[in-house]
Amino acid sequence: MNWHSFDLSILLPAFAAGMLVLSTHVPLGQRVLKRGIIFIDLAIAQVAGLGVIMADTLGLEVDGWGIQITAASAAILAALLLSWLERRWSDVQEALIGIVFVLAATGSILVLSGNPHGGEHLRNLLVGQVLWVTHQQLWPVALLYASIMGLWFTYARQRGHLWFYILFAVAVTASVQLVGVYLVFASLIIPALATRAIKGLVRLIWGYAIGALSFALGLIVSTLLDLPPGAVIVWVMAAVATAAGFFITWRKGLRETVASST
Repeated sequence: MNWHSFDLSILLPAFAAGMLVLSTHVPLGQRVLKRGIIFIDLAIAQVAGLGVIMADTLGLEVDGWGIQITAASAAILAALLLSWLERRWSDVQEALIGIVFVLAATGSILVLSGNPHGGEHLRNLLVGQVLWVTHQQLWPVALLYASIMGLWFTYARQRGHLWFYILFAVAVTASVQLVGVYLVFASLIIPALATRAIKGLVRLIWGYAIGALSFALGLIVSTLLDLPPGAVIVWVMAAVATAAGFFITWRKGLRETVASST
């Protein structure tokens, strides 16, 4: 146990980053699961990551607007492509999403092939560097996510698929740079899957609770055991979601039994 590395000045910004990611990914993930396009988030996240890698290769500043615009543009273009593919070939949509993902993933490898630190860059993109998040990084993301959720709940949720794809792409672009591709996928799908037996506001609350507990426990465990936080949080989230899913199902069954007997 590495108690000496338990530093709240590092863990609190990392936890705040996780809460910001969950703020958009829990409701958007529920829509992804409802529409049955499970791997769209992984594909768009990988495209956004490819945009980050390309911008970095071109010499743009890591914290500058150039890299953000490049990554967001790549993700939005991928979202528009997937929206068009959905209308044109909806019967094979999941397969096409998988192709977009594998092209973006292998494209990242090719772009980094001549970089001596390419392996490290790719690992950071996938697993994330959530423990290195600073307060200065969080404020712009918080404003962006607030805008996305405002549009989603007041306008875009009732509109066509195009709005969903665009807002989804922008949210995922920011999230990938905070927590990595794997945690983006986990935050979107795992809470949504665990809460599929319930509806409405209660489902959102459960989803946020599962995500928040997972980030908190994952950060603590990874710090104490000196393990990569992104990977640990994914595993913890799977465990927490499994327990929560069983509890939700049991409670729902118990209520139905009581209702049928009265």
